[in-house]
This record gives sequence, C-alpha cells and structure tokens, in this order.
Amino acid sequence: MQQRQLGPFSVSAIGLGCMNICHAYGAPASEAEAERLLLAALDAGVTHFDTAALYGFGVSETLVGRFLSKHRSKFTLASKCGMTGVPNEQGVKVRVIDGRPATLKATCDEALQRLQTEVIDLYYLHRWDKQVPIEDSVGALADLVRAGKIRSIGLSEVSAGTLRKAHAVHPIAALQTEYSLWTRNPEIAVLQACRELGVSFVAFSPVARGFLCGPMDVTTLDAKDIRRSMPRFSPENYAKNAALLPAYNAIVAEVGCTPSQLAIAWLLHQGDDILPIPGTRSVEHLQDDLGAADVKLSADVLARLNALINQHTVHGDRYNDQANREVDTEVF
Repeated sequence: MQQRQLGPFSVSAIGLGCMNICHAYGAPASEAEAERLLLAALDAGVTHFDTAALYGFGVSETLVGRFLSKHRSKFTLASKCGMTGVPNEQGVKVRVIDGRPATLKATCDEALQRLQTEVIDLYYLHRWDKQVPIEDSVGALADLVRAGKIRSIGLSEVSAGTLRKAHAVHPIAALQTEYSLWTRNPEIAVLQACRELGVSFVAFSPVARGFLCGPMDVTTLDAKDIRRSMPRFSPENYAKNAALLPAYNAIVAEVGCTPSQLAIAWLLHQGDDILPIPGTRSVEHLQDDLGAADVKLSADVLARLNALINQHTVHGDRYNDQANREVDTEVF
C-alpha cells in the first residue's frame, strides 16, 4: 500500500472509515462481520482507522478496541469528540454537539476505555460547537496532548477561517470533511488553507455516499439510513443525478477499473496530501476500494470527470437545513 502523511504519521494512502459498521446506513454489521472487516483491512495494509464517539454512540470505538487493540502498534488510530449521544428525558440517546472543554476531556477518557488504548493518535473535534469559541475547544484538546492522552489534533467540517483560528492555538494535524466528485466545497478555500498551514486533508464519503458505486433505489433505503434526509437522495433529485452515471460508467470501462475505484482514484490524484477514508461493512467492497491506489488517471480523464460531475451538474444540497447549520464549511 502506498503511504501518505497524516500530520506526523505515515499511513496507508487509503484508510478505513469505521462509521458504516454500526451507524448511519441501515442495519449495523454483526460483531463477527465487524471483526472480519477490521482484520481484513489490517491484513491488506490499511494503517489508518478512523472512528468517533458518535458512531453507534460508542459502538464503533468499542468494536475497534475489541478487535484491533492487540495490534495497536501496527496502525494510526483516529477518533472524534464534540458530537456524542446523550440520553433525553425518555432515556433515549440523541445526538448532541457539545464542545465545552470539560465535555471533550470526559469524552476522551471514555473513548480511551472503549478503544482499549492509552493514547489516541489523532483526535478530532467532530463538529465545532458554535456556542463555544473554537479557541476554547482546541485549548482543551491541547491539554489532552500535554496530558499524553492524544498525540495530535484534528478538526472536522470547518471553514478556512475557523481552521486558522484553531491553528493559532495549537498546531492542527489534519482537517476532515466530505470531498468527492460531487462534493467540491473543500475546493472553495479550506483545501488551500490546509496546504498553506501544512495540515493533512482527510476526505470522507469519497464514493459520494454510495452514489458513485452504481444505481440504487432510494425509495428502498432503510428507515434509519441518513441518506433519507439528504436532498441529493430525494427521489426527484436522485433521478436527475442518476442521469450522470452512464457517462461516468463509460469512463470506468475506458480506464478498466470499478466505479468506486475511479471515484477514490480521482481523489488521490487531487494531491498527495489528500487521504480518502471510504467506509464499508463488506470485505469485498473494502478490497475493491483499496484497489484504487493502483489506478492511474490521465489528465484527459481527470478533465472529463471534472466536467461531468461537479457542483454545477449535481442536483440537491449535500445536507438538509439542520445539518447545514451544524457545519462550518464554505458553500457555493
């Protein structure tokens, strides 16, 4: 597996996002399936595993800890705080954004226990809590670095301006946000800011939440599938977006790879500082995704992909109104 820099760490060019094993896209994987996937990724040379306290309200961290902790020296571990599950009046956990220093430190202690490790290599602020100055949240994470509980700090879904404010408090090792052919928001400003500051860029949802893997019937998505709330996957918008796929698949055939490999390879070609973290519950899909590292794209192919799928040709926003209010990313 090719290597790229993730802050101070050298990791596999393609990492594994560990959300899908328990969260967001319908029924979670069984423990046996999660174990098989995580160990297969490690065996295939993946050395960058990305999880969060939010995913399954601690389940993803627990599974990563259970099945990978004995191999801890073999990979770089990333997790996230600032967005967790908190019980409501009925005792049901609901998603809450809370960037107060005491909350972030408590979340880290809980994560260390679930992950069965003494230190997290890269710890992200999952969302900037806009009720708390970014300097205060990052200051708490800096305290965790000094305490030896985390090795480096990351930010997720923030703007270039917020990144600069945070970086002035403590060096930011990596910034993570959605980036793919159909989500180009990082190209507005934050990608350039990362490069100016020496911050690695981690791209989640590199296959466009499954859109670039092939046609789907959005009316049959699981009731708890987060794509049901995403405007691009409404039946009307999806039908318009699906019209892009025949031309995309023609390029897939020309290049001689799979649809997901083309999507991830496009990202890898956007710069050596970009690290895609596709997620899956399937070992077969994992192996397919990792094959993207060997796909070479010509300047002509890249130009045609850029012209085919971009912010002007895709219908619908990436998030609904509430989710858009919760992020801090630039928008077209």
